[in-house]
Amino acid sequence: MSLAKYKQKRDFKQTREPAAGKAAKDEKHIFVIQRHHATRLHYDFRLEMDGVLKSWAVPKGPSLNPSDKRLAMEVEDHPYDYKDFQGEIPPGNYGAGYVYIWDKGTYELLESNGKPFDKEALREWKSGSLKVVLHGKKLKGEFALVKMQNGRDENAWLLIKHNDKYAVHDPYDSEDHTPKSVINKLKGPQNTKPEAKAGAKKAAAPKKAATKKAASPKKAAAKKAVPKKAAASTGKKKPRKVNR
Repeated sequence: MSLAKYKQKRDFKQTREPAAGKAAKDEKHIFVIQRHHATRLHYDFRLEMDGVLKSWAVPKGPSLNPSDKRLAMEVEDHPYDYKDFQGEIPPGNYGAGYVYIWDKGTYELLESNGKPFDKEALREWKSGSLKVVLHGKKLKGEFALVKMQNGRDENAWLLIKHNDKYAVHDPYDSEDHTPKSVINKLKGPQNTKPEAKAGAKKAAAPKKAATKKAASPKKAAAKKAVPKKAAASTGKKKPRKVNR
């Protein structure tokens, strides 16, 4: 599969994102979900297929609740080595923000029918109906990726959890399963421009100046208080001499 679009969008002299990578010769195929706090927070759902990672951006993140039909926008293929990428994409670069590996593991096709894995996976993907079984730490069991028909965007899919033993029926929010240390990182819109960090430092500078200015009136008040002592010491009148 071609990585041309992926490479066109990135300057690999400025970002640590991998430029390429080949899948290991293993019967098991991997999946990874990366929480990406860029201009807008979303979760990238990636499935190894024919040597690359087929990728979808899921704005609300994946869910274990079968009643949730999560929008998944298909994006360009990513290189196999992207499965291990985690960290910051510098300001000014495509997708600037913070990437966190939210979950990863292996997956299999729900209905492989004994056919070659990649060939069957590509067939399902092209048909717009991809059914998989995930073996992750957070996401387990059967999921379906279904391409929306008659939609305005041809890249729009739905990510749906099947009602199996791993399904939940309470509200599910991916952020509830994300470490607070990751959530609290200052990324997103503030990190999309090279001037962002410099601007943050400048914004913090006036605080020190304000502290100094706030302290100055006390010193001034102390100086004004000094003459009172002088007035007190000079306030006693010397006795007049009496001529006898």
